[in-house]
Amino acid sequence: MEDLVLKAACDSKLDCVSLGEVMLRLDPGEGRIHTSRNFTAWEGGGEYNVARGLRRAFGLRTAIVTALAENPVGRLVEDLILQGGVDSSMIRWVSYDGVGRTVRNGLNFTERGFGVRSAVGCSDRGHTAVSLLKPGDFDWDAIFAAGVRWFHTGGIFAALSASTPKVCAEAVNAARRHGTVTSYDLNYRDSLWKGIGGRQKAQDVNREMVRHLDVLFGNEEDFSAMLGIELEGVTEDFEELPIAAYEGMLREVAAIYPNLKIVATTLRTARTASRNAWGAMALYKDEIIHVMQREIEILDRVGGGDSFASGLIYGYLAGKSAQWAVECGVAHGALAMTTPGDTSAASLAEVERVMKGGCARISR
Repeated sequence: MEDLVLKAACDSKLDCVSLGEVMLRLDPGEGRIHTSRNFTAWEGGGEYNVARGLRRAFGLRTAIVTALAENPVGRLVEDLILQGGVDSSMIRWVSYDGVGRTVRNGLNFTERGFGVRSAVGCSDRGHTAVSLLKPGDFDWDAIFAAGVRWFHTGGIFAALSASTPKVCAEAVNAARRHGTVTSYDLNYRDSLWKGIGGRQKAQDVNREMVRHLDVLFGNEEDFSAMLGIELEGVTEDFEELPIAAYEGMLREVAAIYPNLKIVATTLRTARTASRNAWGAMALYKDEIIHVMQREIEILDRVGGGDSFASGLIYGYLAGKSAQWAVECGVAHGALAMTTPGDTSAASLAEVERVMKGGCARISR
């Protein structure tokens, strides 16, 4: 595996650009979707969450490339993006037909779960503006020529329609032409793929995509469903995670895709919805970096993997060691799961305190 070469911050306009859908998340809080009468609104999306985490937790310059229907819901999502500090100038606004027959904005109803009751997600995202994107809708060469250090996208965006994988490939190829590091989170979602060809289609799309990337994120289900690479020796409940098997899985991915410079996976054992064992493993320059699992308490697990990715990316962008970057990802992911919503509310100081093993005594 080759070293990861990054552009200097002083030579770049943006530290990271993400490509993906941003949905309006409606959260029933401690209740259930099917019984709630009140919902809190957040914004969220697998690819977007990474850009927002890099901006709000780590103070980097980030932007989101996406599309929204031009109506009050779309403007609400934009307002939430602006509150997160992410550059919204690359949003493509699509004319709204009045009722959403041809274009609309995505909704994501998510209940957090507690104890033996697991988290539940119910998305309503058919015919969304971002799913209608096609090659040529963005001038990628102009975006990357302005100076972008890192580009991030993922398997959720690639699953939205027949055209979004082509947009994804177009962006990745442009990023490579301009020397921008590219990363991709496999983020398998059965609900997105089952109506368009299932796992076979997911593998057809993602096996080709991964051949052109620098950095790959995923968990054991992602690697299996999206790339057909199986993890041996785990039980259905993932109560025990055989570390040697995870190392073997990462090395197999790297052997099949020699273009990859980093392959990273989270390690999660869900004891209950509100108590997990959480850690990570990465392969970089043929060396395994392992951050052992530790027991963490969870308020809202959605976005934990995205915050792991943004923490790891920050480590590399900040010139830290690979070990530091993976530890940062684990700490940031753990903190993100202590607050409601998809996105991180942590600060760099809090992340560093957790990395050092700091306790939860009151700060005042």
